[in-house]
Amino acid sequence: MKRLTRDEMAKRVAQDIPEGAYVNLGIGVPTLVANHLDGNKEIFLHSENGLLGMGPAPAKGEEDDELINAGKQHVTLLTGGAFFHHSDSFAMMRGGHLDYCVLGAFQVSSKGDLANWHTGAPDAIPAVGGAMDLAIGAKQVFVMMEHQTKQGESKIVAECSYPVTGVGCVDRIYTDLAMIDVTKDGLVVREIFSDIDFAELEKLTGVALIDGTQQARAA
Repeated sequence: MKRLTRDEMAKRVAQDIPEGAYVNLGIGVPTLVANHLDGNKEIFLHSENGLLGMGPAPAKGEEDDELINAGKQHVTLLTGGAFFHHSDSFAMMRGGHLDYCVLGAFQVSSKGDLANWHTGAPDAIPAVGGAMDLAIGAKQVFVMMEHQTKQGESKIVAECSYPVTGVGCVDRIYTDLAMIDVTKDGLVVREIFSDIDFAELEKLTGVALIDGTQQARAA
């Protein structure tokens, strides 16, 4: 079965971020989106440790240890970028000043509930960071994740079995198999990236899906 790589997923997410958007990229896989943004678009990347105007990862050997994102990864700063206090950064998140955030997830429910900070396992270390603030503060919440766990279980579920980060907060899900919108009518499949058909995708997902791919092709 064909699946997108994490870089290919990041490139697809980057295509949907418009000119002039203020965007936070969550810790982990979502940070790859920065490397695929259209250089001709003015897009403002925010990091909750107090950075606005973040650029892509630096070239090897050009890392600056004073310039990192919230995940402690080296980043670059674009012309006009700014540093500010951690509390001001969270005020920006909680105040609804971010147009988009891209987050990883352990699970997303069919109602758009997000679980991405703790698996509930006894040996797991909970690390919510700014995820709750982003989930409720950003105008649009995109989730980027593999469609299934290593054990073959769907990460898109009827109800989250892990501790919930935010209720009904997810607007769109990007996986290595498909792009799916969370709507009032249910989960609408907009694109299938794999070589499987809609029926097989729904079987792998394990929850009801709505086929919106024909409408997308017609458009």
